[in-house]
Amino acid sequence: MSATALVLVTAAAVFHAAWNALAKRGRDPIVFLWLASGWAAVFLAPPALGVLASTGFPAAAVPFVVATILLHGLYFYALGRAYGAGAYSLVYPVSRGLSVALVPVIALALFGERLSRLGALGIALVLAGIVALHLVRSGGAAPAARRGAGTGWAVLTGLTITAYALVDKAGVERLNPVPYMLLLMLGSALVLLPVVRARPGALRREWADNRAAAMLVGALSAGGYVLVLFAFRMSKTGYVVAAREMAIVFSAVIGSLWLREGRLLPRLAGASVVLAGVVCIALAR
Repeated sequence: MSATALVLVTAAAVFHAAWNALAKRGRDPIVFLWLASGWAAVFLAPPALGVLASTGFPAAAVPFVVATILLHGLYFYALGRAYGAGAYSLVYPVSRGLSVALVPVIALALFGERLSRLGALGIALVLAGIVALHLVRSGGAAPAARRGAGTGWAVLTGLTITAYALVDKAGVERLNPVPYMLLLMLGSALVLLPVVRARPGALRREWADNRAAAMLVGALSAGGYVLVLFAFRMSKTGYVVAAREMAIVFSAVIGSLWLREGRLLPRLAGASVVLAGVVCIALAR
């Protein structure tokens, strides 16, 4: 990976861990994420429309834009449900680490690509770290059933991340990342609109209490993912996805020290095991 791509991905990792923590603090995480998507579209619209005016919209990008809209709609829904049921310091590393571990497994199942020993070790470490994080008790002594629900939604979130990362790598080869991101945010907000309309009270409360935080998340999520999309243009998908998961360690610190979810050391240990697995998988490719 080039130094420029590494800088972009590191900044994106910081942005990503931060906005996920803010989303966890929302009263209704699904509604909060929907508001943040709207703000992200507002921030992206001027530069995106400028790019489209000069380059046009290639028809070859349409299938990828449609696919990423549907996948991101599911992603935001699953992530919101995960944060509604589970601790940030569990949900974040499970969803992010699992997404990296799944890529070589899917390649093995679909294309017969054999795993190297280092790749297999990486997957084992990711799974071991996820199990360890699941066993760590959250602040407030959340019931085991609730922790299990959070883990289930986090796993679904990881599946959607795996899918949209593969789609987006191909999509930004056909369309500039800035308008691509604008369409992604607008489309996913439309996909989630029926869910939000079914929660009118939650929408009013979220707007009254957290609109400034949602605006900040919109800026961080849009800016961070645009950085990742540009990094996709500079380096291999596996390297970019793996390097971005430095945020897994940041999430352990944020969850313990800011969100008061419990002791730092066991969370940092579990997150570090997940990250070590991610690094092994990246090096094995």
